[in-house]
Amino acid sequence: MSMIRDLRAAVRPSRVSLRKDGGAYDTTRDPATASAVVDCAVYRDGTRVETDVPLTPHTAMRQVRRDGGFVWIGLHEPTEDEFAGIAREFGLHPLAVEDAVQAHQRPKLERYDDSLFTVFKTVHYVDHDQLTANSEVVETGEVMCFTGRDFFITVRHGGQGSLRALRCRLQEDPELLLKGPSAVLHAIADHVVDGYIAVADAVQDDIDEVETEVFSPGRKGTPRGTDAGRIYQLKREVLEFKRAVAPLLRPMQLLSERPMRLVDPEIQKYFRDVADHVARVQEQVIGFDELLNSILQANLAQASVAQNEDMRKITSWAAIIAVPTMVCGVYGMNFDYMPETHWKFGYPLVLSVTVVICLGIHRTLKRNGWL
Repeated sequence: MSMIRDLRAAVRPSRVSLRKDGGAYDTTRDPATASAVVDCAVYRDGTRVETDVPLTPHTAMRQVRRDGGFVWIGLHEPTEDEFAGIAREFGLHPLAVEDAVQAHQRPKLERYDDSLFTVFKTVHYVDHDQLTANSEVVETGEVMCFTGRDFFITVRHGGQGSLRALRCRLQEDPELLLKGPSAVLHAIADHVVDGYIAVADAVQDDIDEVETEVFSPGRKGTPRGTDAGRIYQLKREVLEFKRAVAPLLRPMQLLSERPMRLVDPEIQKYFRDVADHVARVQEQVIGFDELLNSILQANLAQASVAQNEDMRKITSWAAIIAVPTMVCGVYGMNFDYMPETHWKFGYPLVLSVTVVICLGIHRTLKRNGWL
């Protein structure tokens, strides 16, 4: 049981702050490598078998069939021709092969005769100095896993989510690799879900920032609001995050609840912990979506209130200006007999009455909150 207790410790260091450490992700395969195979190794008795020349999937599988152990092959964005030979060598199901090559799959778990096919959506938080209406907050990739009795194949799509560091950590703990391919599957699942947790924390900071700006006091103590485009863009990114997290819960529950001959019983119970973490992140993402809806509605309501306030002020000044306009309009008519036109104090009297009426209207409107 000691090696199982070390399972969490071996995988947990993969959790990093995606907001602060953008270097936790490799981008693509080595440009000098013509093949899509990033790494190919045979593991026997929990340790990596060292060879004088690099292994190919064919030679690695031949070693496994002769001496035992299992082979772990990592690929990055293989073409159909590049993956065809590996599919024939390991007897992979054509439907799973098609999904692995074409990518853009939803997270899922499919069981075939001699293998499990698992799809994970990797999520990476994109750092930005300031959230704008065009900011990319969440970047997604994919990791497809083929799990067999004596092989484990990963097919990665996207410019992030490298498994190189995870492979190195697992190689440092041979007791875990003794459990075979199912231990690697759990490690990848836990690694991916830990990335979800880090991204959720970073997105929470962005939502808090937007919420603060929406409800922070502006002029005269009223909420100043923010650009609705920023809120809508953040909501779209949260939706992309939700598409990666929500479908993964059921596969993790199946791996933790249903006995499978390709999953070691001692490893299986640890998928329950992964499923719990997925459920927790899913609840967070759903909460993000609902909160952003409320923030967007509040921002639109504030914009409507601000427009009404401006219209009230415009209407108030129009009412004040209407008084001298009316008086001037009356005395601008060309009639011979008009009141006080020939009186010495007629002009200052009209001006005084006009000013008094305007001041009275201004005071009344200001007291009622229109100005």
